[in-house]
Amino acid sequence: MNFKTVGVLATVMATATGVANANILFDLYAGGTIGGGAATIYADGQTKTNRAQAYGAIIGYDIPMLRIEGEYNYLHHQKMNMNLAALNAYLKMPSALIQPYFGAGIGMIFNGKINDTDIKIEDKIAYQAMLGTTFNIPALPFKIDAEARALYAPHIYAIDDVKPDVLHYDARIKIRYVF
Repeated sequence: MNFKTVGVLATVMATATGVANANILFDLYAGGTIGGGAATIYADGQTKTNRAQAYGAIIGYDIPMLRIEGEYNYLHHQKMNMNLAALNAYLKMPSALIQPYFGAGIGMIFNGKINDTDIKIEDKIAYQAMLGTTFNIPALPFKIDAEARALYAPHIYAIDDVKPDVLHYDARIKIRYVF
């Protein structure tokens, strides 16, 4: 082989290897979540806790130590319903098959209402924290997350100068399809 042939082969191999490994380092994904837990409403020195469910859709970008994710959630409490759009960031611990992580997010509660009333939930900012574990499925483009989550939304509606806060906490299963 001459020098020119070796150069062409080396360039082709380097380019092919770079393309093949790109998805190993930077993954775009989409998926869904489902969860169950409770919601506590803090109003005028009193608390009320009720069952709650969460259903959602996600799209995100996964890089080696960090994951950035946009999400939509429909939160259904026994006493109210609301929607959440949020941007989350997760810090992942290095591991192969089982990968612990923790994260935080900020978003907006919108289009909610108190059940069986005409009281609407105001569009308000919300904060959340997550702690979970990702289960990587070898040879398949799916990842499964088991996650605990707490969402805090202050002053979500007003009745007679009372502005309650909501703490929604649940356990979730998240299935992500990696493109």
